[in-house]
Amino acid sequence: MPSTPQLLVLASASPRRLELLRQIGLDPDEIDSADLNESPQANETPRDLAARLATAKAAEVGRRRPDSFILAADTVVSLGRRILPKADTSEEVRDCLRLLSGRPHRVITAVAVRAPSGRSAQRIVESRVWFKRLTDAEIADYVESGQGLGKAGGYGIQGRAGAYVTYLQGSYSAVVGLPLYETRSLLAGLGYGLP
Repeated sequence: MPSTPQLLVLASASPRRLELLRQIGLDPDEIDSADLNESPQANETPRDLAARLATAKAAEVGRRRPDSFILAADTVVSLGRRILPKADTSEEVRDCLRLLSGRPHRVITAVAVRAPSGRSAQRIVESRVWFKRLTDAEIADYVESGQGLGKAGGYGIQGRAGAYVTYLQGSYSAVVGLPLYETRSLLAGLGYGLP
């Protein structure tokens, strides 16, 4: 008797998450991003925000695709308890870079997987990133590049901002947006057949 094919749905429109998945030999059968209000709740810590959003994304897409493995993630950049925005404007990118200049910050990525059985699991990966002290010209150049738009904390480490990172402690792939070791472990643990 043939087994039912396993379907993997990536609950994210992020091209970086898709690229990271493909890097480890996983190509989702479908991309179906969740449409959630990602604003922090009152007194919510950066870690709690990332966990809540990843779980909520997996649950929302899981309701639409109960026959599939759902993979969702959320990344939050913070300075202490202060949550930096997902920069939607050049001014927000500039403000984030000024805050991050010459200082360490945390990048917290939560990944959640929901199986067709209804079982789910989650992992949170916290990394610390140090930026060099940025000049006004470097900030202006990065803002002009447009690479910080739509990114948590106003930057993407996989682009030009990588040249500003003096030290990284943790998972590079988690800072980009998807911790690969943890993602693979969660999928395997819930019964997804890995290549």
